[in-house]
Amino acid sequence: MKKKLYRSGNAWALLIQKAILELLDIDPENDEVELEIENKVLKVKKHEK
Repeated sequence: MKKKLYRSGNAWALLIQKAILELLDIDPENDEVELEIENKVLKVKKHEK
């Protein structure tokens, strides 16, 4: 899947489709995510409290 980055103030944003969030069991209004970079690959996962 190819996605485009969008300008958001001084940063860049990546829009994630609802279907992907559901597959990851992420509720964007209540959950936090963890970002990890490994071999130039960005990994996103739900933060477990």
